[in-house]
Amino acid sequence: MLNMAEGLSRLGALAAHPVVATLSTAFAEAGYELSVVGGPVRDALLGRATNDLDFTTDAQPDEILRIVTPISTTQWDIGRAFGTIGARVQNPGGPAEQVEITTYRADSYDGTTRKPVVEFGDSIDGDLQRRDFTVNAMALQVTPPAEGTEVAPGPRLVDPTGGVEDLIAGILRTPIDPDVSFGDDPLRMLRAARFSAQLDFALDEATFSAIERLRGTLSIVSPERIQGEIVRLMQTDDPVRGIRVLVDTGLIEQFLPEVSALRLEVDEHHHHKDVYEHSLTVVRQAIELEKSRNPDAAPDVPLRLAALLHDIGKPRTRKLEAGGGVTFHHHDVVGARMARKRLQALRFDGDTTDAVAKLVELHLRFFGYAEGAWTDSAVRRYVRDAGDLVERLHILVRADVTTRNRRKAARLASAYDDIERRIVELREQEELDSIRPDLDGNQIQQILGIKPGREVGEAYRFLMDMRLDEGPLGADVAEQRLRDWWAARD
Repeated sequence: MLNMAEGLSRLGALAAHPVVATLSTAFAEAGYELSVVGGPVRDALLGRATNDLDFTTDAQPDEILRIVTPISTTQWDIGRAFGTIGARVQNPGGPAEQVEITTYRADSYDGTTRKPVVEFGDSIDGDLQRRDFTVNAMALQVTPPAEGTEVAPGPRLVDPTGGVEDLIAGILRTPIDPDVSFGDDPLRMLRAARFSAQLDFALDEATFSAIERLRGTLSIVSPERIQGEIVRLMQTDDPVRGIRVLVDTGLIEQFLPEVSALRLEVDEHHHHKDVYEHSLTVVRQAIELEKSRNPDAAPDVPLRLAALLHDIGKPRTRKLEAGGGVTFHHHDVVGARMARKRLQALRFDGDTTDAVAKLVELHLRFFGYAEGAWTDSAVRRYVRDAGDLVERLHILVRADVTTRNRRKAARLASAYDDIERRIVELREQEELDSIRPDLDGNQIQQILGIKPGREVGEAYRFLMDMRLDEGPLGADVAEQRLRDWWAARD
């Protein structure tokens, strides 16, 4: 819970930050207001780490650039049309820091696109009221108050929409009527899910209901912007709360309906685990394993997406069997195709799409191992098929065990400990990550007296299968086996 005394103390520390103090002095000397705004103020009050510094001011873009140039090492004005100037401001206590400073805005929207008609405003209160949520609509005014105003000197918290009260309550609420706010910019509905996860806050009733009503308006948002919010959601420490918001409001139907489809109806005569809840548990367990194995690494979005989507083939492959059984044959292969198609539609990059689809396709491969130890050949094929995704596959497969049967869970964990140990041993013995046949394509052509083409490919696959089954044989043995295989083809 927010402790206001501690929060205000942290705001004082934010105002005293060397870069904030440098900018405050420069803008005050030029006769303009300056405030730290949005996320840094919210996070300071909550006691969270503050990274990027964003500011707002009554100065116009040309004036902002004139003020920051003498106190910064670099400036950029790519956002000038929207009132934003960026700079790397000199820091007396350390390296220069990147900031963005934006003129007060009072935009309007046409209701058919997300692009606002940019209008500059004349007050900090008006600027804050156009923002997405009250907890992001607070500012710390760091320049002295104008002469004649009845405001005490020193930094001043500006909170015209009740952001502090909502921080205390753990509530996400729009500064204005949510129908108007989301109607202006439907992407804010996705941001509601992301901030719900990031802050562990609930949506207030009016905000939740507005998303249910207006979810169809997300159609005016580009796939790239939707993808960006999905990535930011999956980068949070626990995305599950945000995923629930998307599913419960129906918003996810607009861009990722495969997830809500996991909420399969359970026939009274055919029972299986809740696939939706299982998938959310797998996401959480994958993140826990990811952090324990790679504590200093950035969030692994492809792994987390694979955890969320690994069972999306189940609704399409579900078959009710006589006697109450349920099967999902080939849901791994079907799910991989579905994941690829959806991620491509959302304009994910090729590497992410390939990684997620491959992990979904391979996530069931291990479970046969627990029923009986694999040969070295099977382990080699497992590693060969996973390629550079093998460490992610380790995490996904372990996370996929959500049974409450402790004996079963322990047996699966022990089996996977064993397969990881064997992979390490084989990798040390055989350079497992770079398995190649004992003969390359040029040698195959020379030995068999053939030209490049389909026959070389067939011979290469024969040698690769032999290599995976039997390990390294050496060039002489491989040549004799190749000649025998070639002769038997005729």
